[in-house]
Amino acid sequence: MTGLEDFAGRWRITRQIDDRRAGVSGQFCGVATFVADADGLILTETGTLSYGGATPMQAERRYLWRADGAGIAVFFADGRPFHWFSAATPRAHHACPPDSYDVAYDFSAWPRWQSRWAVTGPRKDYVMVSLYERGEAS
Repeated sequence: MTGLEDFAGRWRITRQIDDRRAGVSGQFCGVATFVADADGLILTETGTLSYGGATPMQAERRYLWRADGAGIAVFFADGRPFHWFSAATPRAHHACPPDSYDVAYDFSAWPRWQSRWAVTGPRKDYVMVSLYERGEAS
């Protein structure tokens, strides 16, 4: 991974969620698509979320990825800043009081890569690990 353009295209995504506070685990399986726009890439993740004993449901989320110096700035879909990372600095923190979000990216097996989010707060305590691989969802 050298830059923003390396992410363009379709990726299979599998995400494991371990909610320690609720004592529940979940999984998201689907497709992550990075599509170019005038300012960088739009990431859209679509798939099926299975969480605890609940009926599986369709889920989607969207972020904006922008080249920023030697790294990538990630924004929420509405343009609010989320976090910044690079291959040299693959960790980031996002404070959303009273909650705290910490991510560690792993690009060591590129083009297979992962993100690991640890989220804590008064009502949150979960870890979410997402694995991205080139291609269509299975």
